[in-house]
Order: sequence, then C-alpha cells, then structure tokens
Amino acid sequence: MGADKKPDRRLVVAGHGPASHRLVEALRERDTAGTWTITVIGEEPRAAYDRVALTTHLEGADLAYPPHGGGVTVVTGERVTAIDRDARTVTTSAGRVAAYDALVLATGSAPFVPPVEGRDLPGVFAYRTIGDLEAIREYARGKATGAVVGGGLLGLEAARAIQGLGLRSGVVEVAPWLMPRQLDEGGGAMLRRHIEGLGMAVHAGVPMRALEAGEDGAVRRVALADGTAVDAEVVVFSAGIRPRDELARGCGLPVGERGGIVVDASCRTEDPAVWAIGECALAGGTVYGLVGPCFSMAEVVADRLLSDASTAVFEGADMSTKLKLMGVDVASFGDPFAAAEGALGVTYTDPVAGVYKRLVVSDDAQTLLGGVLVGDAESYGTLRACVGGGLPGPPEQMLFGGTETAGGDLPGATVICSCNNVTAEGVRCAISEHSLTDVAGVKECTRAGTSCGSCVPLVKRLLDAELTAAGIEVGTAICEHFAHSRAELFDIARAGRVTSFTQLVQEHGTGRGCDICRPAVASILASLGNGHILEGEQAALQDTNDHFLANLQKNGTYSVVPRVPGGEITPEKLIVIGEVARDFGLYTKITGGQRIDMFGARVEQLPEIWRRLVDAGFESGHAYGKALRTVKSCVGSTWCRYGVQDSAAMAIRLELRYRGLRAPHKLKSAVSGCARECAEAQSKDFGVIATENGWNLYLAGNGGMRPRHADLFATDLSDERLMTYIDRFLMYYIRTADRLQRTATWLESLDGGLDHLREVIVDDRLGICADLDAAMERHVAAYSDEWRDTLDDPDRLRRFVSFVNAPKTPDPSIGFEAERDQIKPLPLEVKR
Repeated sequence: MGADKKPDRRLVVAGHGPASHRLVEALRERDTAGTWTITVIGEEPRAAYDRVALTTHLEGADLAYPPHGGGVTVVTGERVTAIDRDARTVTTSAGRVAAYDALVLATGSAPFVPPVEGRDLPGVFAYRTIGDLEAIREYARGKATGAVVGGGLLGLEAARAIQGLGLRSGVVEVAPWLMPRQLDEGGGAMLRRHIEGLGMAVHAGVPMRALEAGEDGAVRRVALADGTAVDAEVVVFSAGIRPRDELARGCGLPVGERGGIVVDASCRTEDPAVWAIGECALAGGTVYGLVGPCFSMAEVVADRLLSDASTAVFEGADMSTKLKLMGVDVASFGDPFAAAEGALGVTYTDPVAGVYKRLVVSDDAQTLLGGVLVGDAESYGTLRACVGGGLPGPPEQMLFGGTETAGGDLPGATVICSCNNVTAEGVRCAISEHSLTDVAGVKECTRAGTSCGSCVPLVKRLLDAELTAAGIEVGTAICEHFAHSRAELFDIARAGRVTSFTQLVQEHGTGRGCDICRPAVASILASLGNGHILEGEQAALQDTNDHFLANLQKNGTYSVVPRVPGGEITPEKLIVIGEVARDFGLYTKITGGQRIDMFGARVEQLPEIWRRLVDAGFESGHAYGKALRTVKSCVGSTWCRYGVQDSAAMAIRLELRYRGLRAPHKLKSAVSGCARECAEAQSKDFGVIATENGWNLYLAGNGGMRPRHADLFATDLSDERLMTYIDRFLMYYIRTADRLQRTATWLESLDGGLDHLREVIVDDRLGICADLDAAMERHVAAYSDEWRDTLDDPDRLRRFVSFVNAPKTPDPSIGFEAERDQIKPLPLEVKR
C-alpha cells in the first residue's frame, strides 16, 4: 500500500474466536491493495486463543494466537449488543458505535445447559472459555468430587480437567455410550473401559433428573432418572452447544428452527452486507462444531470480501477427528456408522490391549467408506486419506497393520488436513514452489497440522516422499520443535552440558515442546546423569509411569516390581515380599524376567510399600522406565550338570552394572550357562551364552509383536572383554538410536548393520571406544536407587496422592474381588 493510500472499506467482525482470527489473518495476507480497515470486537477480556487445547491452560500452556498486525483494531471485553442494518453500524455493551461496509458475525456458540432443577446452584459451571476454566479451578479448591454432564469430545476434556485439579471425577452421558456422534457402540464401549481404568466413573444411558444441594446450599450430587446419584461438589455442563444467533434475531436476519444464522454457500446472510462464520452459522442446514469447517468458512468469506468476482463457496466439511483423550488415542473418519446403503463393517477387538478398530467398506469390499479407531489410531492419517477411494489392501491387513501408504502414492485431491482443508496436491505444490525441507515450513506455508495436529505424520510422509523424489536427503528432525534427530540432540546435550529441557529448547529449538520431544529429552538427560527424574522440571517431562515410579494398571492402581538381580533371591527377602503383599492386599505374580510383581497398589500406598522394601534391601526394578529391566539367568555350572560357566553370577554382575541405565527403549538381557539356552538369551537386547572357553555374545534380539533372533556378535569372550563389548554396545545405542527404537530395529537401520557395529565396538574405527567406556564408568559410579532417593525427599513424596485436596483419602472408585485366593480388579459393570 502506498504511503498516502488509505483503506476505503470498513470491516467489523463481531466475536474474536478461532474463526474470527482465521478470517482476519486470511484477509490481511491477501489484501495487498490495502482495501479494508478491520475492527474486531470480542466479549472475552483476552484476544483469540486456541480453544481446541483449552484443558492445557491448567498446565500453564499459552493458548493465545499470534496478534494481528497493522490495520486491525482489536477491542476486548465488549460485546456487540445491536446491529442497525439501515445505518450499517453496530453498538457494543460499552456504548461504542462502529460503522461498517461489511459485517461478519463470528459470535460462536454457548454451552447447552439442560433445563434441570438445580442448574443455578453454586458449584455448577459451563465449560467453554479460559474464564470458565479459571472459575472452576478457583471453586474446586478444597473440594473432593466432581462430575461432568456430557460424554462428547468437550465433555471428556472437561472431565480430564476436573481430574487434573485433584477431584474424583465422573461423566454423565444420556446416550448409551461415550462420544455418540463420533464413535459406534463398540468404540464407545472400548473408550469407556479406558476412561474407567483411569479411575473415572462413567454413567451412560441414564438421563439426569436434577442437581441436588447440600446443607450449605451448594451442589452436592447429580440425581439420575434410575434413582441413583453421583456425588459431585463441582458440576460442569458440557452437553453440546447452541449457536449464538441473538444478534441476527435482534436485527431481523433469518435463523434456523433450532438456531443458527442462515447463510448461503458463500456464508452471506439475507443481508448482502452481513456474513456469518463459525459455530453461529447455519450452513446447508448444519451448524458445524469443529474447528476445520469454521476455518473453511473464514477462508471463503475472505475471498468474497476481496473480490466480487470470487466464486469461493463453502461445500460442507469432513467431520473426521483424531485426538488423544487422557492418553487414549481415538479417531473417527468418513462414515463411521455404516449409514451408506450396502455398507459393511469389518471389526477387530483386543480387550487385553484395549484396542477397537472398525472399517466401513462398500458391499464389494473395494472402497473404504469410514471407520472408528480406539486405543490405536496410528493408521488414522492413511486411512482417512483413502476414504472414498480404493482400499490400499485387504480390510484385515489394514486392521492388523500394513496401512502406511507412502506419501507419494496419495491422490492429489486427498484431504490431508481437514481442519484447514489442505490437500495432498496443496502440500506438494508448497514444497516445490517454496523449496520447503521441513515440517515446520510446510505448516507455516499451508497451515496443515497447525490446528489439532493429527495430520502431521502424514504431512511428514508427503514431505519425505517429495524430497526423496527430488534427490534431496530427508531430514531426521525428532519433531517440529527441533531441527535435529534424537541422536543429534543427545550429542548437543552431552557436548553443551545441557541440564534442562528449557535450556535445550531455548538454545537449539523453538516453542514449548510436545509429547514427542519432551519425554525424549527427559530420557536423554537421564542417560547423561542429570539428577533424579522427579527433580524440578524433569518431573514434568516424564511419561505416565515415570511420574509415580510405577506401572499404571487398567483400574488406576499401580504395580510394584523390586529388583531381583539374575532372579536370585534369599528366603528372607521372599518373606518380605510376601508380607508386603499380604499387608497391603496385593496380587502377586512371577514375571517372565524372574522377578515378583505386586499389583493393586494405590498411588498413596506406593511410598509406604517401598519404605518396607527398601529397608529390607530391595531397590527399584525400573519396570516403569525405558531402562534395563532384568538380566534373566539359569543356575549355571553351580548347580546344573550341563552348565559350563556360572551364569547366575554373571547375570547378577551385569544387572548390577547396568541397573538404572536410561535408554531410548526398554532393555532386556539374559545369561545361559550352556548351549541348551534355558534363559532364552537369544531373544534379548543383549544375550550371553556360556561356552567351554568363555562367553558368546548375542545382540539386538527381542520378543513381542515382531520377534527377532539376536545376532551372534562375538565368541569365547573373557568376563572383562564381554562386559567391555556390552558397555560399548549400550552406550553407542543410547547415543545413536531414534526415539522409542528397540535395539533390533536400531541395528537393522544402521548402515552396515552388524559389521558396522563390530567396527565401532571392536576395531574402534570411529575412535570413540574410550569415550564410550568412560561414559559407562560414570553411570556405574553415579548410580543411586530412585526409590530410596524419593523416600528421602519430602518434596518428591508430595506427588504420591490420589487427591491433592485430601492426601490420605484413597480413591473409592477402585475395587477388587477374589479369584484363586488373590485379588483382581472388579469388572467394569460392577464398578458402575
């Protein structure tokens, strides 16, 4: 725009949520002539922010969108109260009058609160804004129970927020299952198992009758139509939305029978100067509650405002969704309910793993129509991209794996990012035209992956395919926040003496980090010996199990696994384990790694249990961490007539040497005393088999879903040479492996494979053996038992409570019944 050129048209936007923000940004990017001056009026005291991630505000996340640049006036804390269509002005709650040439209504929606008795009681809230969340947090102080009315997307997020505040939380949903608009009955049932397994009660299929008050006049319980009641000192309504269309009603614009401002395909109302976008708009008879369609409407209006010749239209939207609810992957795409004529459903259920998958296909099983994924949604990106097209493989193959379509194979019209309506061709064009080489660049240029983020893996595959086709080396960045692989981050942290995630991301990354890089960096820092994993910032980076130094089980309890080196244990220690299990009412099981696992411990019991164990000489078995688990053994030459070496002694020596060693993934080992291989050493990350002349070393084996026989690395080794090679193998793996990469897949990914590994470890071709040896010696010298250190630190012990407001109160939702003279979790239907 020239120095003396002034905008000649005035745009007023009523509302400043995600759709409004997208409209203004799209208009600013395209209005190169400086045609419009823009005024945005929002009733919240803050500018637009990311409502999709609302719950993370409680964790300190900054949800604010980037501020608009020049030419935009943002008014906060005022609500547009009236529209004068003849004078083309709006009036705000503060008496401000703003004239417009074009008016866009982006007032969003309001939570639906059913007209039940008690809805106005103190302690009853809606869940929609940061203000709502802060009011809930303040009121919840000192409270113990809460309930959320509504089991949809937002309702489950609200339940997570309530639980995060330390309250015992429950969900009340009138439909027969959770997320009824996205999931079929099977998917809803599996999700319910996951949610209840986290200690959250679910009451589905029963209408709410009333909210009842306690003696103080505040809400105390949710009364259900079947005569039961849910204790709740805090009640949050998240039972759907209603369009905020009162401005349209007040100025005579048509609205739908059930609400929503009626708009045509260009998102224009009956008045040519007034438009409506987002959740307040009724487009094609539908009010859209997902961010993707709202953004698409904003893009259409931006085009229309800049050119009378524009043919941009809103043609509806893909309602597919993928999210992680309280650690559970959930996805729905296409036609999840098999509503199309002749549609067939192919279903896979694994109740043990908590996985439910359903693909909806055409009657000839040639076309993918939709699907539901719960517990494992890794294939969502590929499957959603195939909706309406030919199946990339047989349905059963797609359910059990093999769905990773290469990015280059996707048709150009395939929608990659439904939130921002970005196609595969759009991503490819952006990569080519702007010479993009990383995901961050693609996101900035196309907006793909900038909203819910579920499409980022598919964007990465597209980028990799395009770069490979162009002969460009594909990057190995761990995520969008670091332009480095995990191995590179390890070297950066080691060489730069980095001691915190904040330091690493400030000096070598961008943003606040994510669920990918934060635990990976936590593991790196732990491998480098940067103190206790629950110390300071480190504690917030850890995965679920590491938070409480124990393995979370399906009913919300934890298991306790003390270390038993080599599987050797004295009668006295066996008695201690028996007494602890008896006194705390725990289920006991001998593990495949020759230890004793105790199940059913509540979180507040963990310190008491471990105090007994530590005092008896036990230490953490690290069953919860990405670390060495066990070194299994047979009795060897000491007892066995076939044994040729003392395998038990060697196993104990190895386990005590490598205990507590943090790695990209778990590590397992075994030592067999002869070639009969009773300890199954060849299925371990590092396995040892005795020979007449010493020890044979096997590397990079594993069991699990993709078993791999370990490779013979060296033969007839002495004790010291054996440990030297294992030291170097482990340290080289820790330095160079990718995030969550087992030794088996790591070895397969090494250029040169086993031969390269021998060159590094035996021949010292890289000249790093002395460094690897020294690193292992530092680990051995610095080892300290995590549980002993935790018990000695009052600050760390404070986290071991079920409810922050009532530290000694056990979670009453956890129950057991007897089976084979031991406890087992109550079935879910009993807990209901």
